[in-house]
Amino acid sequence: MQILKKQLKYGKIKLKITSLDDLWYLSQIIEPDDVVEGKTERKIKLKGRDDQTKSIIKKTIWLKLKVEKTQLHEYSDILKVQGIVIEGSENVPNGSHHSFNLKVGKQITIIKEKWLKYHLKQLKDSSSDNLSNILICVLDRENAFFAILRKKGYKILSKIKGDVSKKIDKSINTGDFYKEIITVLEKYYKRFDLRSIIIASPAFWKDELFKRIKNKNMRKKIVLATCNTAKKPAIQEILNRDEIKKVLDDQRMSQEVQLVEELLEEVSKNNKAVYGLKQTGYAIKAGAVEKFMISTGFIHKKRQKKSFSEVNSLMQKVEQMGGEISIINSENTAGKKLDSLGGIAAILRYGLVQ
Repeated sequence: MQILKKQLKYGKIKLKITSLDDLWYLSQIIEPDDVVEGKTERKIKLKGRDDQTKSIIKKTIWLKLKVEKTQLHEYSDILKVQGIVIEGSENVPNGSHHSFNLKVGKQITIIKEKWLKYHLKQLKDSSSDNLSNILICVLDRENAFFAILRKKGYKILSKIKGDVSKKIDKSINTGDFYKEIITVLEKYYKRFDLRSIIIASPAFWKDELFKRIKNKNMRKKIVLATCNTAKKPAIQEILNRDEIKKVLDDQRMSQEVQLVEELLEEVSKNNKAVYGLKQTGYAIKAGAVEKFMISTGFIHKKRQKKSFSEVNSLMQKVEQMGGEISIINSENTAGKKLDSLGGIAAILRYGLVQ
């Protein structure tokens, strides 16, 4: 997500969608009664002299909608934002229904009566340099490139070249080259506190290197990928592969699992945890909540029943009291566990007697 303009004084943030992941974030950020504005396509009926429809054309127009609901299409890579037109083209009357189909590359402005901290945190998470602690190593028998990923591409850190000669034993020389690569990997692993390392190569070189890595902690963070060459263009090739998406998904899931496991541990101790809307609401009103979590499934159910305003008020209260809010994806293991507890829960600063 690229934030183009932020005017919190007026409740407005203009942004550009830069990845499919952004659609998931926006499905949680855009809520009923928010206002969205931007360009969209609308079918316009052109009428002839007899007031009969002469033709129908598609026209790009600017509209402002009051949001009724959002729907993330699972297979079409589109977030549909439906609502009532409150301002726009003369061809589209106020009060009529319309929708924005948000996809990668689209610009949109979101207007909220109040942007809460957790909304802004989600925007920050989606627009920050989430890839800055992921390293790519591309190698073959003679060359190795090291690059650190950025939100917009990558930065080459270094290149090393093996000394492979036709006149000497290649296996000995290649073994030394692997050692040199591992030394560089270990250096970057410590320097950048890497979450993930993607090792890619044509053929079997990546597998041979992986076998020789002895650092157990580093091995756990390695993902192997295939590329066509060990030259610089291979890094861009890898950026387009599923391995990158998997690494990012695993990172987010890992954080969610950690948080829910912490909750379950407190529940088992019958100490500083509550779950379910009634108990969690009580703890929030008492100002006892340190970490609040809610599942996407619970949010969607409340929105469908048009009773999300109650939950939103509780979330505002959590922020006022300095609590931390996390939205857990119900599609993942952590979200399913949270849903089994009612979809809403909290870890407390201190125990409560109810």
